[in-house]
Amino acid sequence: MFKPVSRRKFLKTTAAAAAGAVAAPYMSFGKVGVSKLMTRPLGRTGFEVTTMGLGGQASLQWTPEGVDPVAIIVKAVEQGINYLDTSNVYGSSQQNLGKAFRALNLVPGLPGYDEKRRRSLHLASKTMVRHAKGSSPGVSDRSQGPQGSKAIDDLKRTMSLIFGDGQGNYPENCYLDLFQIHNLNTMAEAEAIFAGLDNPDPQAERIGALAALRDFRDGTNRTGLNPKAEKLIRHIGITGHISSPVMMECLQRDNQQVIDTMLIAINANDRRYLSHQHNAIPVARAKNVGIIAMKVFADGAMYTKEPRWSRAPEDVVRVVGTADLPSRPLIEYSLTTPGIGTAIIGIGQVATDGRECQLEQNLSAAQVRAESFSETDRKAIEELALRARQGQTNWFQLPPQPLGAPRETAATVETRVGRTFVKVTWQTAYAADEPIEYYEIRRDERPIGRVNHMPQTSKRPFAFMEALDGQKHSYQIVTVDKAGRRAPSESVQAGG
Repeated sequence: MFKPVSRRKFLKTTAAAAAGAVAAPYMSFGKVGVSKLMTRPLGRTGFEVTTMGLGGQASLQWTPEGVDPVAIIVKAVEQGINYLDTSNVYGSSQQNLGKAFRALNLVPGLPGYDEKRRRSLHLASKTMVRHAKGSSPGVSDRSQGPQGSKAIDDLKRTMSLIFGDGQGNYPENCYLDLFQIHNLNTMAEAEAIFAGLDNPDPQAERIGALAALRDFRDGTNRTGLNPKAEKLIRHIGITGHISSPVMMECLQRDNQQVIDTMLIAINANDRRYLSHQHNAIPVARAKNVGIIAMKVFADGAMYTKEPRWSRAPEDVVRVVGTADLPSRPLIEYSLTTPGIGTAIIGIGQVATDGRECQLEQNLSAAQVRAESFSETDRKAIEELALRARQGQTNWFQLPPQPLGAPRETAATVETRVGRTFVKVTWQTAYAADEPIEYYEIRRDERPIGRVNHMPQTSKRPFAFMEALDGQKHSYQIVTVDKAGRRAPSESVQAGG
């Protein structure tokens, strides 16, 4: 029976590797032998996901010669993995899932349909189309479907490729557990996906993806884009590699709790960039949004692939870690980041010998409890990850930035119950490589109070109030992080 590696054993192994100890080209801890894999709740979805999910890229998209992508999917499901990832921009990935679903009897309407097994799986796809209708300046919609495809066209394309004939048709009673708006990079894209969500209007020139996907989740037709009142999806999510601020903007704007999940890049080099673990991830966690980790190995850049998007089968990584950089601690790092429900990992190859099988080795490493590692343990893994390109692996993530100052600072005078106050407000600052601890409030260059930082889950700002004394004052808010670094806002005036 598999037992999770202890912190002591991990640190001992790391030290041995650092000293140049001879090791196999993988870090093997045996074949997974548990009867039931570890699971975690995926936020408020109500679904318990295995700590490892099957990524939809690697050999499912860029299939090398001699590799059977369908066999990878079938083996993953038979090993107990219950989160399956794909996308409308992953080439043949969705078709390969469709073949595997037929082999596993997971297509409604076909002989032998295994409804119980289908209910046990969490099938997730994505669209890179930001609009369900119309367009927005400076926002591009990308699909591998017909030219001009909108978000719902991509949704139906997924249904047809996985469950149907691949020509636009799909059987009754098929569904996706999760459909995500893929790879949000800019504030303009965030604005586009929310168009029409608060006030859906079928006559509107522009309708964002969220409003239409909600119709296909609820079986409604508020946008006029679901005339058959179909219910094709269970949950809606967002994904992003590049920008925590963009992901935070989406989460904060979602006052109707339409967004149930967030798929985001998180690996041991995260803090060498504009950190997701200290920015977007805490906001999602505070909203009980299910968080899915990706880019555990930086899309292969930790190993044999150049730090860029994959574009050919030759880019697929087929090793199981290396002697210098074992894969196990990298997986453990992502899964011990507070808030993470599961980590999707692409598979290059499977093998009958468990020591050489990426799927079995990665699944073994994923049997880790969220609270298993201390901050010291995690920093040891960060040091280990420096061996991959001196830590410069996350080309898909914004570069590091200094601790941010509070944003949109303002001061107003308010009267309450016959008394007059100055109210100072601000929007959250962005953290650097350490979490924000508090905001110091300064009046006329002297500290007068502090407000503890907490993840800002809506557009409602932080606030500090004091009684007005009849004088005009200058106010400033200073961000203070765990390292004691400080970042002051611009001064604002009030009173007098």
